[in-house]
This record gives sequence, structure tokens and C-alpha cells, in this order.
Amino acid sequence: MADDKTKVGRIDRARINVDEAYELHDWSAKLGVTSWEVKAAVRKVGPMAKDVARVLGSNARI
Repeated sequence: MADDKTKVGRIDRARINVDEAYELHDWSAKLGVTSWEVKAAVRKVGPMAKDVARVLGSNARI
């Protein structure tokens, strides 16, 4: 199922989809880490952005 970019909201923004290149790029820039680090963190703690930021030690506002 393709990511429907017309349906975005709080729930969509709270999760990181590492299968979408644009999301991976945006999140890695926001968190100040590489794409590989974001992927590894998602594998470790799941797709919730707050959990990923916490495990990466990022001070980014989520």
C-alpha cells in the first residue's frame, strides 16, 4: 500500500516510516543523525518519533 501524502496528521507525524526515502531524509536531518542511525533506532525501539529521538539522544523538538 502506497503512502497517501494527502492524508497527514498528528498520528502520521508521530511515526517514522523508514521505507519512505523522503521521510527518512527529513527525520535524519531533524534529529541530526545519519539515515542509518535512524533506521537502527527504529529497529531497536519501533517507529514512534519520540522513542527514536530519546534513544538517539536528540534534543530535537518532536
